[in-house]
Order: sequence, then structure tokens, then C-alpha cells
Amino acid sequence: MNKINVVKLFYIFIIGSLVGWVVEGLYTLIVFHELVNHSAVVIGPFDMAYGICFVLLTLLFYKLPNISFVKAFLLSFLGGTILEYIMSLGMEIFLGFTAWDYSTYPLNINGRVCLIYSVFWGILGIAWVKLVYPFIMKLLNKFNYKIANKIAIILFIFLVFDVMLTIQARERAKAKLKGIEPKNKYEEFLDNTFNMDYLKNMYNNMEWAKK
Repeated sequence: MNKINVVKLFYIFIIGSLVGWVVEGLYTLIVFHELVNHSAVVIGPFDMAYGICFVLLTLLFYKLPNISFVKAFLLSFLGGTILEYIMSLGMEIFLGFTAWDYSTYPLNINGRVCLIYSVFWGILGIAWVKLVYPFIMKLLNKFNYKIANKIAIILFIFLVFDVMLTIQARERAKAKLKGIEPKNKYEEFLDNTFNMDYLKNMYNNMEWAKK
């Protein structure tokens, strides 16, 4: 397979984040008939859990283009399950919400992972190594890398700003929930733009919003 580097990994992360946002949005629209913004940040369609998953699959398989279906399944089954558990635990500890809860599914561990989705991870690993990754790399290899590097830097700076804004919006929403009034124009802007209703549409399992 093609050589990988930090810039390519970053673009794979971006592609995964965009794909995840579309997939999750279509799923909730079809199954629950709701329009839900599954972005992890307040600006832009970035479901970063999927971006991280795409990067993980790349790191697992980019040196193993000829891996057997069985080995690809087992490696992705194990790696995906571990990653999903860590992401769920991390979001609960540091962000105060859970993006998924498998408590009602059979053979689950603390509602964070379950057998059904671990099997899905295994199947995804096969599809990734045999179909998806080679296709993405063909696209990335057509890039003009001087331009691609500049765009990557701009995107990275934007995402850092977006993450910081998201954290501030979440903290302001918590304060407003406690009845604390805005102290300045910026906090008023957060109240009017990225308020509790906006955040609930993104993080519909926020524990602190249910208290």
C-alpha cells in the first residue's frame, strides 16, 4: 500500500469525520425521523469519533494490504472494541456525556461496547483494508502536496479554534443551567447562538443537561 504520513492521516481523519456526520445523520433521519447534528464541534459537520476510527483502521492495516479476511476481522474486532470503550469512557469523564449506550444490547460491557457492534467493527476492518483505504489513498495521491499541506494547516487551526469554542459554549450552557447570567457580550453571543438547545441536538446524552 501507499506510504502514510501525518498530512495523509489528518486528511483521513477529516474524511472520516465528514463521512461519520453523514452516516449518523441519515441513520437518525431514517430510523427516528429526526434531524440531528452529530458533529462533535459547534461549527462544521465533524463527527470526530469516526475520524479517529478511520485513523485507527489506517494505522492497523496500512502495512498489511494482503492480510487475510479472518485476520482483518479479528484485528479490527479487537482494536475497534478497545477504541470504542476508551472513547465512551473519555467522553463521560471529560465532556460529561455519552454518545452511545448499549446497556440494552446483549453481551455488552458497561453499555460502552457490545458484541453486535464489535462484529460490525470486524466487518468494517475487512471493507477498509480491501476497498475503502485503497480508494482514499488514490484520491490523496492526486493532491498537489504544497497546496494540500497549506490547506491542512488552515483546517487544523480552524479545528483547534472550533474545539475551544465548543468547550466554552458547553461551559456557558452549564452556567446558564445554574441560573448564572452572562457577564459580557461574548457570553450573550454564546447564549443566543450555541445555547443548550443547540448543544442538545449535538449531544443528546448529556448527563449534566438532564439534571
